Parts: sequence; C-alpha cells; structure tokens
Amino acid sequence: MTSHHIEILSVGNELLIGKIANTNAQWLAKRATTTGMSVNRITVIGDDVYEISKIIKEALRRRPKMLIATGGLGPTFDDKTLEGIAKALDQPLKVNREAVKMIEETYERFLKEGRVDEKIELTPPRLKMATLPEKAQPLHNPVGTAPGVMIRADHMTIVVFPGVPTEMEAIFDESIQPLLKKMVGNVTFYETSITVSGVMESDIAPLIDKTMNDNPYVYIKSHPSRSGEGKPFLELHLSTTASDPETGKKKAEQALVQIMELAQGKGGIVKPKKSDQR
Repeated sequence: MTSHHIEILSVGNELLIGKIANTNAQWLAKRATTTGMSVNRITVIGDDVYEISKIIKEALRRRPKMLIATGGLGPTFDDKTLEGIAKALDQPLKVNREAVKMIEETYERFLKEGRVDEKIELTPPRLKMATLPEKAQPLHNPVGTAPGVMIRADHMTIVVFPGVPTEMEAIFDESIQPLLKKMVGNVTFYETSITVSGVMESDIAPLIDKTMNDNPYVYIKSHPSRSGEGKPFLELHLSTTASDPETGKKKAEQALVQIMELAQGKGGIVKPKKSDQR
C-alpha cells in the first residue's frame, strides 16, 4: 500500500453552518487517491486564525507528505487562512512581488476580455491576496484572481487553494497534480465494484472481513441502498494501490472473485459494476 499520506483542510464558516456542501474536499480526495496518494484526514474549520494555526501545528506532528487547504484566500476580512498558516510556521506575512504580478496580469486579461470596463487598481484588499507567509511560493491561478500558495515546512508541503471550485481544480491540475505524480512514482490506483442484491449488509460484513484478511492490500467498502423491489441492495467497492497497473488489477480481481463467490454462497445476486485504474 502507498505510504504517501496527505491531509485535506477545508476552511470556511459557510461549511460549518451547512450553507454549502464540502464538494472541494470530495473532489480533492478522489483526485489524490486516484493519483496513488492516501488521504488520512479531512478537517473542516471556520475562518479563525487560532484554529487554522492549531490544525497546521497538529498536522506537522503527524508528518503527512502534504496538507492541502481550500478557502480563505480572498480579499475580505474573514479570509484568514494564510494568516493562520503564517502564525503556525512563525513566518511574517509579506507582500509577494511574484503574486502581485500574477494578480496584475489577471486584471489586465479581464480588461482585454471585456470582463471589466476599466483598469483595476491594486487597492489594499486586492493586495491582501498577494500577502503571503514569507517563504511561500504563489501558484498561477488560470481561472480567477487569488493565486494558490505552496509552502514547504520541514517534511511537509502545504498547498492552499481558493475556495471557488473552478479555481481550485484549475490550480490543482496545473501545479499540484504533476507534483503528486512525481511523489508517488509508478504507484497505480485500481478500483472495481460489484452490486449484490438479496443479502443484508450484516450478512455480507463477515465475508468482507474474510476477503480483506486473505487479501491484505485490498480495501473493500460496502454501500447499502434499496432496489426497486425493496430487497437489500449493496455496492461493494474494492480498491488497491500497487507498483504497476497489472499488479493492482491482479490484487483487486483476486479479491473480487473471492467476495463474489462468498456472496453467491449466501444467495446473493452479483453483478459487476465498474473498474478504474490511474
């Protein structure tokens, strides 16, 4: 299994009060996992400097390869993510000239594209988006204004994205996905699923335990629902990481055959669903 652990931190009061769903964390977890990384923790906190600083310090003690944070990079008073990170790392916040240039170029592009009617001045709130922890590196934002941020802190890389999903996804794909691939090398993620109807989850549970015990590098998760006939209906999702695609496929399919046979032995109707490797 992969030893490349990462953590995800979602910052925003709007998440804690249920105003919006935390789709960013879901997207990041899926992308990181299919790259071959292992997501160990997803944390949601509010726009509070102390809480942000506390979480960063705790993560440093856990020693993940990377911590990815989203939210709190904008120009308003409650965008406090970088202030919290700077506090945790004991670094001053300073206007980063490279980040300023990125923001200026973005506003110039907006003017050329007709998205704004006149030249935009770098007011203090706009300069706030270029005010980074001293040792931080800005990341190009292909979609919006606020640059992403990357900071290397001892053994851990901290990456911060804007909370706007399209901006987060664009920066991730351009700047971070290649970095993750370099970290994992040839590690491949493989997943496959089957559906089982007619057997209760409580009866499938010991079969999953046996299969995972016999195939220690494969993780199996059951997702219960109901079929149209009102009978028990489960999706069993199998996933693994390996040093190459063929090994990953072999591991997963070996476990797949075993769990299918065990489920059928309980009277379950089993159908393959999908497979995916990255």
